[in-house]
Amino acid sequence: MTGRTDSDNAIRPFRIDVAQADLDDLRERLSRVRLPDAIPGTGWEMGVPVEYLTELAEYWRTTYDWRVWERRLNELPQFTTTIDGQNIHFLHVRSPEADATPLVLTHGWPGSFLEFLDVLGPLSDPRAHGGDPADAFHLVIPSIPGFGFSNPVTERGWDPTRVAGAWAQLMARLGYDRYGAQGGDWGSIVSRAVGLVDADHVIGVHVNFMETASFGTPEEVGGLGPDDKARVERNMQAQTDGGGYFTLQATRPQTIGFALADSPAGQLAWIAEKFHEWTDNPKGLPGGAVDRDRVLTDVTLYWLTNSAASSARFYYEVTHSTASPERSPTPLGVAVFPHDVGPIRSFAERAAHVVHWTEFDRGGHFAAMEQPELLVGDIRAFFRELPR
Repeated sequence: MTGRTDSDNAIRPFRIDVAQADLDDLRERLSRVRLPDAIPGTGWEMGVPVEYLTELAEYWRTTYDWRVWERRLNELPQFTTTIDGQNIHFLHVRSPEADATPLVLTHGWPGSFLEFLDVLGPLSDPRAHGGDPADAFHLVIPSIPGFGFSNPVTERGWDPTRVAGAWAQLMARLGYDRYGAQGGDWGSIVSRAVGLVDADHVIGVHVNFMETASFGTPEEVGGLGPDDKARVERNMQAQTDGGGYFTLQATRPQTIGFALADSPAGQLAWIAEKFHEWTDNPKGLPGGAVDRDRVLTDVTLYWLTNSAASSARFYYEVTHSTASPERSPTPLGVAVFPHDVGPIRSFAERAAHVVHWTEFDRGGHFAAMEQPELLVGDIRAFFRELPR
């Protein structure tokens, strides 16, 4: 079942228009932030340092300007539509090339549709960015239910398979019969699910994140080569040292939601930590792998849409889903960035029809924001190999 039918097919233009009272409330809350104490001399080993958060929160309050970003975002073609009873917000950036390949891009957590701002132009209009017009894409960038303007969510069950069915219906509603899918983080899981539930219409799936630990037994892990063993060890260390957020959001998303929905400093710390830990960023934020204002725009989007609990519930839905993993026949391309969870190709090939694999020497979890040129080049190369 692909979910390619729905009773309400209306596509409604959307424009961001945040009430000034909401922005004033945010600044007022930031002016009276209550910070925790800290042991002198500690860095990031226990979490976000107080000094770091103090500076970033003050910049957010006094210097960052949401209205600048709101105007920029409103220059993009935004829409909403109802699918499976859920309001879905999405960008729809059509290429000037009439025969461009449709491509649905899916974000993850703590990201949003903002992740893709730097790849919109090169992917949709390669001719204007020094590329081959044959590599052009019509881009559809939806927000996962519970994230951003695809809110609120009023019922259980929005796991990756259900989201994939909604994306299939969205692409059909937009008139795209054959299309590709791409994503990182949860977007990679959703994109692979799109290739499974709508295999007759999906030409290929490209991901820049793929967790493969569950596809190999301990004995098989022990038999890996030294490079793959080292990758597994790094992944396990990252999970052991930094996996608390996952456990909390997967088991008690509503509880953490109270703290984050009521405290902008809490929401800032919860997200900024990931932009520090998951990026290829030796200098640390601000001014590192992802621009400080871009990070704050993402955090502000979570705050203004009150998405802390609803986005965390996606973890709960994923880990409590009864859907059984299936091997997708859809061609898969994988871009591996070194400062991210590193997949093992031999294990990945058990779960998917891997036809393209690229390993880069720089970049992290937020590839579209950190290394947009590398990601764009790999997406082009992958889809160039496929029949359209």
